[in-house]
Amino acid sequence: MAIIAHLSDLHVGAINFKEDILFEAIKQVNNLNPDAVVITGDITENGYYHEYLQVAEYLELFENPMMVVPGNHDSRHIGNESFEEIIKHRHGTLSTNDGEIKIIGLDSSEPDLDYGKVGRSQQYWMENELRKAHKIKQYKVIALHHHIIPVPKTGRERNVLTDAGDILQSLIYENADLVISGHKHVPHVWHLENTTFVTAGSVSSLKLRGKDINSYNIYNIQEDKIEIKLKQVQGKNYLMASYDNKCILP
Repeated sequence: MAIIAHLSDLHVGAINFKEDILFEAIKQVNNLNPDAVVITGDITENGYYHEYLQVAEYLELFENPMMVVPGNHDSRHIGNESFEEIIKHRHGTLSTNDGEIKIIGLDSSEPDLDYGKVGRSQQYWMENELRKAHKIKQYKVIALHHHIIPVPKTGRERNVLTDAGDILQSLIYENADLVISGHKHVPHVWHLENTTFVTAGSVSSLKLRGKDINSYNIYNIQEDKIEIKLKQVQGKNYLMASYDNKCILP
């Protein structure tokens, strides 16, 4: 079916942003040649216009179909307007070339606030997109910046979605298969009923916890099996989860 590369939290413009690490990650992703690249927000540090211009240069280096959704840092200093001008759509959909996988991107950012919110109108849109994909047996991926389920070893929970309960209910009820996010810079996997929730680490910021190093996730989605791998940019590969694909059945 498909391979998806999931990067998050570039933080371009931050004092702890590492351009050389990002270049290496881009090189690795291009060599992987995935069916889609998804970047779940905090592509900038402060939402400044010049940061977006720099981000755009980095994004042009990727060679595969891409979806980018904004994070809380991207909506600082009217960065939401810069995102729309330079990156374009704040939410939308992307299907793989074979049409078997549909990625639904959400904007969970709020201007100048660290916590997130999807909101009613976007929630209803998401539910409708999930229903349409379910009818034609597409594998359904939701991409957003803020985590919906708290992430272990990340301190006090202050920045989860304010409407996490409502969104979680919709995701489970509408049969979302995979939900991917960033924000906490800590990779983790949760399984809840028939939905898998995965957070990514930071691909190019040194704002990391403990012995973590910069990383991104790789999702190998096949008809019979799903593999979720952690790829350390300057380290090893780790298998985070492997399970039977019960989402697409004849």
